[in-house]
Order: sequence, then structure tokens, then C-alpha cells
Amino acid sequence: MKDNRRDFLKKSTALAALSVVGLSGCSSSGKEPAENGRAVLTGSANNTKGAEWPIKIGENQPRLTLGVSSKATVAQMRQIKQLGVDYVLMGGPPIPWTVESLREIMDRFKDEGLTVINMMIGEHPNAIYGREGRDEEIKKIQDSLVAAGQAGLPVVEYNFYAHRLLEGYYEEKARGGASNTSFDYEKGKNLPTDPKLGTPQTAEMLWNNLTYFLKAIIPVAEKAGVRMALHPNDPPIPVSHGHDQIMATFKDWQRLLEIVDSPANGMTFDCGVTREMGEDPLEVLRYLGSRDRINHMHYRNVTVEKPYVKYSEVFIDEGQVNMFAVMQEVFNLGYKFGIYPEHPRALDYDREHPGGIKSMYPGGGGYAAEAYNVAYTKAMMQAVVSLKETGVNA
Repeated sequence: MKDNRRDFLKKSTALAALSVVGLSGCSSSGKEPAENGRAVLTGSANNTKGAEWPIKIGENQPRLTLGVSSKATVAQMRQIKQLGVDYVLMGGPPIPWTVESLREIMDRFKDEGLTVINMMIGEHPNAIYGREGRDEEIKKIQDSLVAAGQAGLPVVEYNFYAHRLLEGYYEEKARGGASNTSFDYEKGKNLPTDPKLGTPQTAEMLWNNLTYFLKAIIPVAEKAGVRMALHPNDPPIPVSHGHDQIMATFKDWQRLLEIVDSPANGMTFDCGVTREMGEDPLEVLRYLGSRDRINHMHYRNVTVEKPYVKYSEVFIDEGQVNMFAVMQEVFNLGYKFGIYPEHPRALDYDREHPGGIKSMYPGGGGYAAEAYNVAYTKAMMQAVVSLKETGVNA
């Protein structure tokens, strides 16, 4: 294709922003002189105070974030920065983390204007399975959390599942020949246990193991000034290859918070996964957010045919989740950590460029689709702030 990438990104960002916040700007009858480089739109129908543009996202508001490799090149960092994204997340180095190993990574991104807001920690299978060697893994994670606090890393994300069912995913055609990532539990619910994974874990076993884990690490995280974010089961199914899934229902999430009552013991809230479970994302968001337990957030949309069983990850603008209402509630709750518009759709533009498709999922996309997600998310954020500044109670 001969389209200039820069023009593509500029147009996609502008169109997404106009589609959401055009009402506020286009309905004004005039524009006051710029103040400190920011245009002030005034004269709306109900005489509300005009919003100042460009809209600024404050320090105590959500941080638009993208995922990237810790070994990203300068060119890859520039791609992120060019989208107007200032925060990134990634998998962390081998445990135990040290201040030096973290700062080496974080400083590389800082040099390109990017702040590392979240790292995923892993390498704790014995802790998950409750096997010999878990205390050694837990000690390494405790040391890593101390290092994270000293390095200025605010959030550490983690998983706690014995197995994740990937066999249920498949590609499904979407608008204009793009692709969605769809899931059908019927494709994988009766698959046998893999002996290499160890003893099949019941829900009781996993809850005992998670409780042991959290009571050991959360006090350390709290003292270090670090928040832990447990990623829910995705797909949110009851069993994967004979292993129960204990982060697959809203009741599970509520139970997690009760194990250790601390903001350091939080979750990654995903409005898409919440809808996949058949729950109302707004109600769950309010429950978790009012208790200050959302330490990271995924922002994506889905259409659900049958909760837990069959659904599709779709374009962010065409699913069943009211993304604007979700964003409004995020701001109302005072959430101030990362918001990640993940799981881009597969577009021809990415398919036709070498290395363009980055996703591990069938129907997942790459940079062009990420640009679309970022533009949509930023427009939603600006719309919420704009309405707040104008005094409109939408």
C-alpha cells in the first residue's frame, strides 16, 4: 500500500476524536483568544462554561498505556510516542528483580519520553500448584517488590491460573474483511489434562495456594508502595484441561479482595472480560473502584452470545459494552493508573506489512489497529474531561 503511515495515523486519530467530542466543539458559537496555547470554546446552547483545548489529562486521572517488549528498539518506542501515549507496560526481567535491572529498563524508555507504569511478574508455578519450592519463589517475588518500590514502579501485575485454555479461540471475519477474535468453550472444554502440568488443581487447592501466596507478598508490596494487580481468568471459563479456574466469576473477584484487605491486593479490571462473564461492567467497576482495588485496567469491547461459553472480541466501537459510560465512571472513581486499549483487530494494513501482526490470538492485529484503539480511547477520555469542564452532566 502507498498510504503514508503518518497521514493514516493523523486521520484516524482526528476522526475518532471528532466522532466523540465533536458535539462539544461544533456546537459552540464562538472561540475566545487562545490562553497559554489552549483555545477556549464558548457559547453552548445552555451557556455552560467553555472547555479549554487541547484537553489535558491530569496527574490523578487514568494513564493511557500500551504494551511493549522490555527490549523494544528506539524505533518501536517512537511509534508509541507518536500516538500520544506516554505510559507503557511489559513483562519484567527474570526474578528476583533488582533495582539495577529495573532501572536499566525504565531509564531506556524514559529517554524516549515513556514511563513504565506496570510490569508483569511470573516464574511462580510452584506457588500456584502449592508444590515444593514455592517458598523460594515467593521470596524472589518479595525481593522483586522491594526493588520495584525503590525503582519507582507503581504496579506489578500477575496471573494465578494452573492452565489457560487457548484452544477455544478462532478467527472470525469482521467488517470490511478485518478479523475478530472469537471464543467457543465447546471447542476445548473436554480436553484431557496434560501430565506435564502436574496434578489437576481443584478450586479449593488453588484458593489455598493463592491465600498462602497473598498473605506472604501483599504486606511486602504494601510496605514497598507497590500495588499488585491480579489478571482475571481470560477466557473466564470454569475448567481448563482439568484445572479449575478461580478468577472467572465476580464472586471470585470479591473473594480475592477479602483474603488480604489492602489496596495493594487489587485486580486488573477488564470491561470486556466482565461482559464475557455476563456481568454489568459498570456495576463491577463501581464495586472494585469504590474499594480502591483497581490497580490496572484493560479497555476493550465484546459481543457475547452466551456468557462464559461463546463470545467475540470485536472492534472497540461496536460491542455490547458502553465504553463511554465505562470511561465516565473511571474518571468519577478517581482512578489514576494505566488504562490499556488491548487486543487490536486484524486489519489488511497490518497484514500487508512485515511484522505488522503482533497478536498471539487468531484474529488479532498490530500497530495500525492499535492506533485506532488509542485514538478511540483518547477521544473518550477527552470527551469525559470536556464535559466535566463545561459543566455538562451527561
